[in-house]
Amino acid sequence: MKLHIFNPEHDIALGANDVHFTAPHAGRKLRCDLGFLPALWADDGDCVLVEDISRAQKCVRYYSKYAAKVLFVTPDVIRNLQFSSVEPWGWDLSIYGELLRNGVGESSLPSMEQLSRIRDISNRRWASMSLLPELQTKGTVGKAFFVQSAAYVKELLDIRGSIVLKSPWSSSGRGVRYVEAKDWNEKLEGWVNNVVKRQHGIEVEPKYNKVRDFGMEFLSGADGVSYTGLSIFRTEKGFYTGNILAQESAKREMISKYISLDLLESVKEKICNLLTIALRNVYRGPLGVDMMIVAGGESGRELLLHPCVELNLRRTMGHVALALSPSDKEPQRLMRITMEDGRYHFRIADTNENVLDRDIF
Repeated sequence: MKLHIFNPEHDIALGANDVHFTAPHAGRKLRCDLGFLPALWADDGDCVLVEDISRAQKCVRYYSKYAAKVLFVTPDVIRNLQFSSVEPWGWDLSIYGELLRNGVGESSLPSMEQLSRIRDISNRRWASMSLLPELQTKGTVGKAFFVQSAAYVKELLDIRGSIVLKSPWSSSGRGVRYVEAKDWNEKLEGWVNNVVKRQHGIEVEPKYNKVRDFGMEFLSGADGVSYTGLSIFRTEKGFYTGNILAQESAKREMISKYISLDLLESVKEKICNLLTIALRNVYRGPLGVDMMIVAGGESGRELLLHPCVELNLRRTMGHVALALSPSDKEPQRLMRITMEDGRYHFRIADTNENVLDRDIF
């Protein structure tokens, strides 16, 4: 029997690195409203930690065709239960402290050394310095600069005219700024200085002409890192808005319209090999690498692959989408998270459209 936890504040908690971290209101609300989500990837008989059992039971009824038969539990009772493993959305010092305070034994939790290494690899700097350069080959694009002063940020902005600023640890668009030269002012400079002070630097990337977001999902296990599937998703100004639920073959066919599948396979194999080495004795569980198709090259119209926009060393919405993938006989679907009436809602919409072909998502 496993214990699952949806802790979407994870990325922000990594930045805070505090065993007593209190998430911002939006993070706490997202966790409360969508705490039932692990039922969609759990096994029958597993437990899911939630704040409100009755609300979780009510929500999961809408997704009974997808959900396992799980037991929803609250923090006050987990000390009385025995679990074969504990599987949060992501591991950080905050969820470690929360579980420890609620009676989960240390033997079921990562060591402090593992938590520290998970945090290091989750830093955008690690992916941009240790992973991205190894994935560069013909047909790819991607640069990132990790700097430690607002003056250097301004210098890069003056050279390039437009850049993307990213906090080393940030969550779904928070901590990401798209900046034009005309935008530089004292307020932005103060934000940069604050990020550098709290997180010891800031990442600067060129602003690419994005054509399509997508990602590859993986699983780190005892035998190394293995590929689990493609994720076709959409963001707006860095914020996640939804996924397409489709068969793997259909997703691959869609990507093949932009780039060579041989290139995609090569990048996939390199990621598996590199992360198998990096994550040995560090992390077991789901992870994802976000990518994008960009228009560039000398003509400005050549389609290129950015093979590592970011590495998410945790479960992702792409993994949720894979758990809900339709069979070959079922239609494609849309999966979204929306805010309505002051609450976050998880939605799955059937569609008779071929969403991938028509690009209506």
